[in-house]
Amino acid sequence: MSLTSKQRRHLRSLAHHLDPVVLVGGNGITPQVEQAVQNELESHELIKVRIHRDAPVNVKIGGAELAESCSAELVQTIGRMAVLYKRREKDPDIVLPKGE
Repeated sequence: MSLTSKQRRHLRSLAHHLDPVVLVGGNGITPQVEQAVQNELESHELIKVRIHRDAPVNVKIGGAELAESCSAELVQTIGRMAVLYKRREKDPDIVLPKGE
């Protein structure tokens, strides 16, 4: 699934007020971090992940890696944050606007 610019803009506006729910620390992206991201995406569909400055991975690379491992979309990276989206199979909360 690829997001259009209109859909990304909508998701960015929804994510603006969110707090990060997963922290990638000095150990980098571990299986435990991937599992935590997967669980949070299943619960919330749209999440922020903070990549700590001591993490051995860049925020863009780390965000892309987490999105790929969880079959999610990387909506945005800004500062030390990555915003991820994955539509819930059963009873989704977020309705995306139609393509551009």
